[in-house]
Amino acid sequence: MSYKIIIADDHPLARGALHQTVAKLYPNSSISEASSLEHLIEQISFAPNIDLILLDLSMPGVRGFSGLLYLRSQHPNIPIAICSATEDATTIRRALDFGASGFIPKSSNLDVMSLAIHSIMMGEVWIPDDIDLNVLDKDEDMIRRMSSLTPQQMRVLMMVSEGLLNKQIAYRLSVSEATIKAHVSAILQKLNVESRTQAVIVANRLGVVQSADLAV
Repeated sequence: MSYKIIIADDHPLARGALHQTVAKLYPNSSISEASSLEHLIEQISFAPNIDLILLDLSMPGVRGFSGLLYLRSQHPNIPIAICSATEDATTIRRALDFGASGFIPKSSNLDVMSLAIHSIMMGEVWIPDDIDLNVLDKDEDMIRRMSSLTPQQMRVLMMVSEGLLNKQIAYRLSVSEATIKAHVSAILQKLNVESRTQAVIVANRLGVVQSADLAV
């Protein structure tokens, strides 16, 4: 069987292990690698008919679940499996809540990775056997709210978390400052918060962004 699969991770060893696994599993497949979100988006634009993206939670352009949320909004038909060194039940459950088709711990051996990838390619949602997803997530309502943000709103929220002003965000996105103000207002309304600071605190708590300075 021939598939188009992209491995998105900034660590060469991690990409190599996944590449080896996919190549052995599907010898005739087209396997691409990306070391940043920008590179990944570029590759998708060149070959839109992607069968699977294997996505790390931490690489240039990706903060926590921000990359997953952005890709799910932009390319809802492409299955995305998270491959991460963070393997706790809360992270795995939130990855699924945010639209991942599966979660593969980086600590998995090649046989487990093969089983996981094949299961996801067959349309199943795969997680490790020892993970219990029945734990109550107190942020379940906020996760739904965060998932409702558009791709552009997510980009704006990420830049707000960096401490950028509206005019700086407008310059980066090549839009008017009024457009950014409208996006910020929409973000606050969707998240049911009153300020930019509160929005960043919520995003940080959910693992959508990782901000060292919340005073924005």
